[in-house]
Amino acid sequence: MNSIIRRTCLALAATALSCAALAQVPAGYPASYQAVIDAAKKEGKVTIYTPTDAAAGKPLVKEFESLYPGVKVEYMDMNSVELFNRFISETAAGTTSADVVWNSAMDQAVKLVADGYAQPYESIESRALPAWAVYQKTAYGTTFEPLGLVYNKRLLPAADLPKTHADLVKLLADPRFQGKVTTYDIEKAGVGFLYLTADVHVNAALTWDVVKAMAGAGVKLQSSSSTMMERISSGEQLLGYNMITSYAHARAKKDSNIGYVLLKDHTLVMSRVAFIAKGAKNPNAARLWMDYLLSRRGQTTLSTASELYSIRSDVEGEMTAQTLQKEMGLSLRPIGIDQSLLTYLEQGKRLEFIKTWRSYVARK
Repeated sequence: MNSIIRRTCLALAATALSCAALAQVPAGYPASYQAVIDAAKKEGKVTIYTPTDAAAGKPLVKEFESLYPGVKVEYMDMNSVELFNRFISETAAGTTSADVVWNSAMDQAVKLVADGYAQPYESIESRALPAWAVYQKTAYGTTFEPLGLVYNKRLLPAADLPKTHADLVKLLADPRFQGKVTTYDIEKAGVGFLYLTADVHVNAALTWDVVKAMAGAGVKLQSSSSTMMERISSGEQLLGYNMITSYAHARAKKDSNIGYVLLKDHTLVMSRVAFIAKGAKNPNAARLWMDYLLSRRGQTTLSTASELYSIRSDVEGEMTAQTLQKEMGLSLRPIGIDQSLLTYLEQGKRLEFIKTWRSYVARK
């Protein structure tokens, strides 16, 4: 009798383990996806290069590793310039590099894809994304992050905040903003260059009016959003232009000095672009990460614990595309992930754009 019970228990345990393995295939995926999971477990890890802060990435990494035990995430947080140069040089040398690139510098990501550094992967989750966020079934937008004004709530009353870019131009003529406005140095910050060129694409005349107004107010140029945020919080600066408001939202929860506002005439929306490296050492683990990041579950974690805006329309909550679209409507202008992002990466056009910018912004 004991041997019968033992055999029964062993059979039940084996069945339970088998079911547990199969249960890892996400709902709606083909049963054949189990082969990807099994291969990923043999690979054992996935390496991600990204400028996305480790603090924002941590909840995603934790959940992914709990979903796929045995697949560890090597999360490499670096700025976008370092990412671009390091990834290219490592690939050229044939040394170990990223399996997945997850980049906020959208134009750099598209260039890497265009130059053959990515492998096609049609994620089953891509059907839930807007058309502008899918590039050649290879690169995918993962977030829906509006750019706006970040300001010091203690020193700048909410009633004084501009509602449009034209209002901002008028506001910056006020003497109290002299030396108190900040934005990206587009020669040092790749994302700053991207955002300003996207602004020009929407409304060139008004964008250059804003640039001239900031220059007239003695704008302080920075290469990182974190530096701008610190100086706005301290009161050294009153207002920051074209800043990623997901960071401001997270900071405002613990810093009562920080506030942010979105402009009603047009608000740019950036998206962190993810793709699988052509030479990925762990391609199956990379596919798991890509699918997880784009999945409703991953996007829900991204919009809550990671405090980045979800791009999927079926994800609900404060930091989602759904909520933003209800609030802002047609004023939202997503930066499309397409060939147009390469326009200003052409050396001649880039230098001409910077020359125009320099003609307005005094270099000190």
